Amino acid sequence: MTPTVAIVGRPNVGKSTLFNRLVGKKLALVDDRPGVTRDRREGDARLGDLEFRIIDTAGLEEATEESLLGRMRAQTEAAIGDADVILFVIDARVGILPADRPFAEMVRRSGKPVILIANKAEGGAGMAGAYEAFSLGLGDPVPLSAEHGEGMADLFESLMPFFPEPGEEEEEEDPNKPLQVAIVGRPNAGKSTLINRMVGEDRLLTGPEAGITRDSISIDWDWRGRAIKLFDTAGLRKRARVEDKLEKLSVADALRAVRFAEVVVILLDATIPFEKQDLSIVDLVEQEGRALVIGLNKWDLVADQPNLLKDLREKATRLLPQVKGAPVVPLSGLAGSGIDPLMKAILQVYETWNRRVSTARINQWLSEALEANPPPAVSGRRIKIRYMTQIKSRPPTFALFGNQLDALPKSYSRYLVNSLRESFELPGVPIRMLLRMGKNPFDKGRG
Repeated sequence: MTPTVAIVGRPNVGKSTLFNRLVGKKLALVDDRPGVTRDRREGDARLGDLEFRIIDTAGLEEATEESLLGRMRAQTEAAIGDADVILFVIDARVGILPADRPFAEMVRRSGKPVILIANKAEGGAGMAGAYEAFSLGLGDPVPLSAEHGEGMADLFESLMPFFPEPGEEEEEEDPNKPLQVAIVGRPNAGKSTLINRMVGEDRLLTGPEAGITRDSISIDWDWRGRAIKLFDTAGLRKRARVEDKLEKLSVADALRAVRFAEVVVILLDATIPFEKQDLSIVDLVEQEGRALVIGLNKWDLVADQPNLLKDLREKATRLLPQVKGAPVVPLSGLAGSGIDPLMKAILQVYETWNRRVSTARINQWLSEALEANPPPAVSGRRIKIRYMTQIKSRPPTFALFGNQLDALPKSYSRYLVNSLRESFELPGVPIRMLLRMGKNPFDKGRG
């Protein structure tokens, strides 16, 4: 998903000049008179290897809603609502004027990440005004000259956290593509029997012997109008016990099915659940970034079902913190019970796996999380966390931007991930959090 960047500020600070610089064309009218821009203007911008949608806005001015200025302001507020990042521009040569402050407060309240631009700072001019900009409480100002192209490398560095790195691009979801579900587990957990019941025919060979399934078999199925591709896999044993060459190939095939799946159902034998190998399989699913559902098979053989289910759900929370909240569904492949709840859990966790959270909501949460539990100090200097944004889904992946993040303790990262999961209802899916401190491609070849 291409990020959207809005340029805002009071009139005549050089917003349209910066817009033209970023789109590489003189699309916006530029004049020394304030108020030339009235409507929002959008364009495709490029800075270094970053590509994004840019919105130029009318100068922010206090005005009644009914007036022309008021309607222009409403257009600017709409642009702020659409944006992932806001460039708040001031005139560094003039410094901070009283008119800047209410609008700085407005963009701060939006909850969106704000990059403060001290424009017209060519040749070092206006540095006093740039330093004065600290008083706005919007972080470190980026001195630049939109007219002369100075300071664009610093702007690149400030924008970079909001863009996916190579390999992190969002996968496009095809609504007609079957949902790919892999059924995995230890040998003899009942995977093939369950799939036969799901599809309504003896499609797969089953029996009391462990290890009948060798290949990963894919089966096309339709559940209530939703296209599903089911993958039956070979039972996964401890690596030390896998000696036969054919079994090694079967295990490799099962691991490949996990990588290609979107949702993985780990099938546990409810009479002997949460063996060490079960936990290892969940680790593999988490490492591959797949959504997870826990199926408790052979539930018809269990006595005192209500108390056992409560106990196993508590055990899942304790033993599997990396996918906390994964649905735990009791079922019986042999009796054909629990298939509808299983499918509902699969679709629910798939929706969570695809979920996106707005940057405004993330940073409102981040502010509260930092206030409740500030990051620790390292060598007498407190780690500074500036903002966070979601850069992709499938699984939900977030970029955290700040200073000294390489010194951030793992315990604090876990605190943030657990709080993210709870606050934005992301149960049963891996959460990735990438630490970004900025790199500058304009420095390539220097030195």
